[in-house]
Amino acid sequence: MELTIDGIDNGQPVPARHAFCVGDGMGDNISPALRWRDIPDGTRSIAVTCTDPDVPSDPTDVNQQGRTVPDDLPRITFAHWLLVDLPAETTGIDEGAEGSGIVARGKPVEDAPVGGVRGANDFTSWFAGDEDMDGTYGGYDGPCPPWNDSIMHHYTWTVHALDVATLGLAPGFRLADFEAAADGHVLATASVTARYSLNPEVG
Repeated sequence: MELTIDGIDNGQPVPARHAFCVGDGMGDNISPALRWRDIPDGTRSIAVTCTDPDVPSDPTDVNQQGRTVPDDLPRITFAHWLLVDLPAETTGIDEGAEGSGIVARGKPVEDAPVGGVRGANDFTSWFAGDEDMDGTYGGYDGPCPPWNDSIMHHYTWTVHALDVATLGLAPGFRLADFEAAADGHVLATASVTARYSLNPEVG
């Protein structure tokens, strides 16, 4: 399989237009355009994920003045986009189809304009308890690493070719649910990994 993303290349910075946060505040947060080809025979559905494995496991120092998130802090994976059960004949997703702008309290998981079933990305957990932002975040929400993190964050968009027509997941499923349901059903994957940081001292 091969995946291409308009304006996003392996090893290169994520363009600010696809980010949730930029240096001076909120970004355009536009979901990028994806195109894929050469899916294997036997594919019955497609899933799309975007994850960041570099998220601090302890939020104590995150975005705190006078502090830095240390580079030796254990990291966890944060889901930015979860979409499953796309028909096997699907070959791409247009720019902005799965998100555009910052939507307080999140985009609905019940509404997947491109088809399939939307999961809840991890901004759902991040904003839990926030008076203005608490909600379930469906669709795409882009990079927003801590501005005081000492390491570069890496964002991997992956298209998964599956041998089942549906994973049986309900709208609002989480990354762990996808991983469990897809186990043993992935025929092939294709990925693009780009980088992003809000810390000017991180190159």
